[in-house]
Amino acid sequence: MAVSRLTRDLLPLAIATLVVGAVTLWLLGNNPSIGQWVLAALLFAHGWVHLMFVFPKPDPSKAKPDATPWPFDLSTSWLITRGGVAEAAVVGLGRALIVVTFAVSLLAALATLGWLVPAGWWVGLVVAAAGGSALLLLLCFSPTLIIGLAIDAALAWLALAGPWSPPNP
Repeated sequence: MAVSRLTRDLLPLAIATLVVGAVTLWLLGNNPSIGQWVLAALLFAHGWVHLMFVFPKPDPSKAKPDATPWPFDLSTSWLITRGGVAEAAVVGLGRALIVVTFAVSLLAALATLGWLVPAGWWVGLVVAAAGGSALLLLLCFSPTLIIGLAIDAALAWLALAGPWSPPNP
């Protein structure tokens, strides 16, 4: 039952993510000026989503009975519940990863546009943002976060082997 609920909840988001990724890749190849803006917005948004870990957990009494559990909770990390690591250490590491992931994603978005950050730094910034994100999502793994890991893999691929990189002025 839990698998079908998770599939029901994530399938529309997974499809939307694939469509947005495909459209972005198409724009980068066919209309690079718009594609650049879309990619920059996606990099920023992907970093921003990681801030959900610092927002309070929604009140479970107000959730639907069959709702997917809130995945953005550092205190439910498998390192705490199964690994015996102190909650303070995991939360501290998680918060550091949140800050790094958001900041590097912002810098990557700026490098995508060639604003304030050299375009030559783009590959390293995108890979660092994807890596920080993946570490955070693995630290607090929940099946709901698989889409975020897929986005990280797609961003790393785009930066390292993909068909596009920002033009150097």
